Amino acid sequence: MTNDGFVPAPLTPPDPQAPQRIQRLRALGLGQPEREFDDFARNLADITGMPWAMVNFLDDGGQFFAGLYTGSTTQPGVSKPVSAREPGRWMPRDQGFCPHVVHRRRALVLDDVCAYPRFAGNPVVDQLGIRTYMGAPLIDDTGVTLGTVCVVGPEPRSWGQEGLTTIKTWAANLAARINQRQPRR
Repeated sequence: MTNDGFVPAPLTPPDPQAPQRIQRLRALGLGQPEREFDDFARNLADITGMPWAMVNFLDDGGQFFAGLYTGSTTQPGVSKPVSAREPGRWMPRDQGFCPHVVHRRRALVLDDVCAYPRFAGNPVVDQLGIRTYMGAPLIDDTGVTLGTVCVVGPEPRSWGQEGLTTIKTWAANLAARINQRQPRR
């Protein structure tokens, strides 16, 4: 038996911060789609010129997109779901690239996901046609990585330093806004 053409299944990184993240998401009231996050995703898509953008949080059930912008398309989800568990607002933890960003606690830029064997076999590549990804972590003021902001598209794209700076800046700005939700003691 040969390995010709064999692409290994993507390895989802461990998530040792999951219990703290779930506690923080609940304390901050983050668990459902929000118009503020949808608007943020739309603005992020506009500024990066990408068709799809998300504000993504990871909980014990997987990933949910509290903010989602899909332009005039239906991929990678639907534009107006009501629940975090509806199609387009939820994804298993072993799909997509955001769990890697959460684990790394730093931005991840994939100009062409197919150029990276670890990511080329991810189901979103074939099922949704994702070819480029750029995401950055949302780290709250307690040091917990709550999730990510990200953009994806169907064509490879060279992001360069400007793209990296953009996604990191937008993530830091949203994290600061999320930190303002902290209940007063």
